Amino acid sequence: MRRILVVDDAKVIRMIIRQILTRNGFDIVGEAGNGREAVEKYKELRPDAVTMDIVMPEVDGIQGLKEILAFDNQAKVVMISAIDQREALLEAIREGAADYVVKPFEDDRMVSAMKNIFGKNQTNAVGSRQ
Repeated sequence: MRRILVVDDAKVIRMIIRQILTRNGFDIVGEAGNGREAVEKYKELRPDAVTMDIVMPEVDGIQGLKEILAFDNQAKVVMISAIDQREALLEAIREGAADYVVKPFEDDRMVSAMKNIFGKNQTNAVGSRQ
């Protein structure tokens, strides 16, 4: 089962992402409310992937992405953005984000983004990291 860190400053969004991914066979190993917490949790938990909101207080998602990738250049980070954050989303892709999901998102889009970064048939691979 793939281990996921969910990062968003809105607790309700973290809860929605947790529910969607848990229902679809992913294990949520932690949550963070900003980029700084995300980096700390990533180092502590070593998840298989991260969902990362772009706009957050203190440290935004793009800076969090950069710091996670500086720590682990194989990290898989799926950026979450509002529809009006096109420039920030493009920057995140340039910086190395594995995929993105635009809010408001459908369950299927969130799941397909996660499956895409692991390969279609690898959501239930136990104990292996890519």
